[in-house]
Amino acid sequence: MPSPTRRPTSATDASTTATQILDVAERLAQTRGFNGFSYADIATELGITKAGLHYHFAGKADLGCALIERYARTFATALAQIEANERAVYAQLQQYVALYSNVLSDGRMCLCGMLAAEYATLPDAMKRAIRQFFDDNESWLTRVLDKGRDAGTVAFEGKAIDAARVLTAALEGAMLLARSYDDVTRFADAATHVLREFAPPSARRASGLTRSPSIRARRRQVRGRA
Repeated sequence: MPSPTRRPTSATDASTTATQILDVAERLAQTRGFNGFSYADIATELGITKAGLHYHFAGKADLGCALIERYARTFATALAQIEANERAVYAQLQQYVALYSNVLSDGRMCLCGMLAAEYATLPDAMKRAIRQFFDDNESWLTRVLDKGRDAGTVAFEGKAIDAARVLTAALEGAMLLARSYDDVTRFADAATHVLREFAPPSARRASGLTRSPSIRARRRQVRGRA
């Protein structure tokens, strides 16, 4: 029987508390890493007991999986909005980069990029969720890049999936280095350079941009000098 002096916890209250827990945990994971905080840190910040945390997320692995799932849903929604609002593929790539830039400007890292740095120490369920996040991002980029190349609005060599992986790796790496130097301009400069590689020839000529020689072209240059 419920205590007459204590209001029963409603489904709305429970949902709100769970959201608050995820909000705090996400910020801590993006700034400290998943292994850089404990349930006690979250409990202290929210003014609840650790038992209260365990009520919503039985263990830290459960919390981690919930974090990734929520982050992936939010990211997927952002990608859908980019496609809905931007018809030009090159503009879609710019908006994709902006997703990373906005996170870094807020003093955080991409959640899954941060977790990937701790990959070896994470539970298997979290590892699978991280890989799925990056697989989904690469699939989206691959489709967008293929569409852009077919339309002549972006240019790149090789397969779209390879180009998608290069772009993702470049952005994640640029975030890490920018954070190491506490200098967001390092990310902006790297992102600008990477995006330049996808600009179609007409856009590069109009803006005076030159494209960096491909690895194959550089090899030919080296052999020519030998």
